[in-house]
Amino acid sequence: MKQLILAEKPSVARDLAQILGASQKNKHYFEGPKVVVTWALGHLMTLKMPEDLDKKWQKWELETLPMIPKYIGTKPLPKTRPQLKAIGQLVKRKDIAEAVIATDAGREGELVARWILEYVRFNKPVKRLWISSQTTKAVKEGFANLKPAKQYDNLYYSALARAKADWLVGLNVTRALTVKYQDNLSAGRVQTPTLALVGKKEAAISSFIPQKYYQISLELNGIKAKLVQKNPQALKTSEQAQELVAKLRKTPGKVSEIKTKVKVEPAPLPYDLTELQREANSRYGYSAKKTLSLVQSLYENHKVVSYPRTDSKYLSSDIKASLKERLQAVSEMFPEAKDYTKGQVKVVQGKVFNDSKVTDHYALIPTEQRPNYAKFSNDEHRIYGLIVERFLGLFAPAHKVEQAKITVKFGQALFNFKEERVIEAGWKKQGQTKQVTTNLKEGQAVAPNFKVEAALTSPPSPLTEGTLLAQMEKYGLGTPATRAEIIEKLVKTELMERSGNHLRVTPKGRQLLKLVNPELVSPELTAKWERQLEAIAKGKYASKQFLKEIEADTKRLVSEVKNSQAKYQDFSLTQKKCPECGSLLRERNGRDGKVLICTNPECSYRRRAEAKVSNHRCPQCHRKMLIVAGKNGDYFRCKYDGTTEKLGGGKRGSKKMTKREERRLLQKINQKDEDQESALAQALKAALGQE
Repeated sequence: MKQLILAEKPSVARDLAQILGASQKNKHYFEGPKVVVTWALGHLMTLKMPEDLDKKWQKWELETLPMIPKYIGTKPLPKTRPQLKAIGQLVKRKDIAEAVIATDAGREGELVARWILEYVRFNKPVKRLWISSQTTKAVKEGFANLKPAKQYDNLYYSALARAKADWLVGLNVTRALTVKYQDNLSAGRVQTPTLALVGKKEAAISSFIPQKYYQISLELNGIKAKLVQKNPQALKTSEQAQELVAKLRKTPGKVSEIKTKVKVEPAPLPYDLTELQREANSRYGYSAKKTLSLVQSLYENHKVVSYPRTDSKYLSSDIKASLKERLQAVSEMFPEAKDYTKGQVKVVQGKVFNDSKVTDHYALIPTEQRPNYAKFSNDEHRIYGLIVERFLGLFAPAHKVEQAKITVKFGQALFNFKEERVIEAGWKKQGQTKQVTTNLKEGQAVAPNFKVEAALTSPPSPLTEGTLLAQMEKYGLGTPATRAEIIEKLVKTELMERSGNHLRVTPKGRQLLKLVNPELVSPELTAKWERQLEAIAKGKYASKQFLKEIEADTKRLVSEVKNSQAKYQDFSLTQKKCPECGSLLRERNGRDGKVLICTNPECSYRRRAEAKVSNHRCPQCHRKMLIVAGKNGDYFRCKYDGTTEKLGGGKRGSKKMTKREERRLLQKINQKDEDQESALAQALKAALGQE
């Protein structure tokens, strides 16, 4: 009898198959003497849409809202049906004794597997593989310690409740807004309060009025100290500042006090996913999605880091036994790791081991697998380096500095100088530390070397993806696994946009925040829902009660949209008319630039809003030509000399020859050339023979 192992992705299934000896490869699975390893393709199933449940919900109308079905149910995704069908055939095999869920060890991974097993009606024992790294050692240990799947039922109920809550709130409020205001307005349980965080910061920036003030500083040995004031912005005019300086000059200055202390700064704990995303955004400008993709590759493909979608910065006690192997694995690139492996491995940061603070997975750390750095991309190198540096900090001494606070008095006026001397760099590299010395002694006379400088109050800084992630974490919006996806959805639906490394709300997004209920805009309601979902996962709250509350909230949110008297302006609406039905065209962001689409829901007219640069060269100046949309279809036009050409060959609207077509055309031309050359050669031979 065999185990049917269900992985989340083909790449993971392939690795599991190799470890478990399933060497026989089939289109939809791998097979060995004791196991059959198959896979999902991300999700194979999804919740049914409103139109699948009730005919009256097929049309988007306010009268049919809110949509509160008694039972939603699931349906297969069309693109992945063949894989689902293959799994359905595998479960019917008589030699399959049990199934093992080997999808990602988290809320979403549990949902992926459970929906599939429910759909194919698997009625044999089910076990769960729960691992935090994809190394051979971890996989073998995981299979040696499989748990009954029932132990993870609460995790599944939490995932299912989250999916249904997003369906109820997201689909109902989005449909209500879209129908009422005749534009694609997407709202959601998590995305709307996330958008509001960006909007709130923008409002603070736009309402900020800079205030001018003056600062008095004292300079000694090239070091400045500002005058100590209860209100640093009290001096509003240059005259006030100069008058105060004149008074200070009349009194002798001296060093009144020197206080010293040793500051000990331990290394920070390892990363969780959200902090890693914030750090990568701050250092390298990576989006949250890009960082997640890179660390996922390090986990799945290279197997050199632990499970990425973690929300913990702590390690479980059982990790202690593997520390030496992990240090040895990274010692090639990080020489200090060799020093930590000499003798007994000593963890300086002992507080990192805390089983009570490890949820589904421990912190992001390197695995025992030695990396093949030649296979890393430059970006993967950077992310791996961040993770390893944090890990090595656990074994490094604390950073110690001697700090001196030197108080200089001019009458009652105080100036505080700070002096630092590094005692031990510890986990901080030498280049990260500064030494500041003034060489002052207590009682020493000080010259009145004052400076008056004008300054302006600083506006709040706009949010970056890193600072937005911190805000989302603070208010409990989403999970480490979903926050990147939420940010990308807001950008894709044109409610938010990236401006350099900063985020800002679009005019459409600003209006949306005014149209929806303030409770949905505020993070408090969503944070409450997230806490309840966590409680469901721990078996401390009933999912039925949670969904009952969500249904009541949905009815209230939809009712308020219906009764709202707010006005909406569609900024994407242009004055250009559709050539097919005469309705106005709306501008949208497409994959290859902006597109114009007809506002009439019955019309499918669509064209590019701006010309696209092609690889086709102008016959006159040989520069790349534009593809321009005209009344009779697309055509080439040179923006330099005005030359125009029809789009050549293929179907109407075909813009570029495929690689396969290019090869076939070249083969034809070459063959033709060879035939012509051969005929000429024969003629020459014949002529020479006649002579």
